[in-house]
Amino acid sequence: MVWKVIGGLLLVWLVLSVAGVVIKGLFWLAVLGGVLFVATAAIGWAKDRKQIKP
Repeated sequence: MVWKVIGGLLLVWLVLSVAGVVIKGLFWLAVLGGVLFVATAAIGWAKDRKQIKP
């Protein structure tokens, strides 16, 4: 379930980033989407590492 939420958030941030690049004048939206994408990916990566403990 957590992976579905993280994947959904990554998709939303990716769409926001692309929309910010495509729509001229919304560069801030691209930056915000990129930052949130990286943050969500980092949180997902950290959660995955916690579950892999031997």
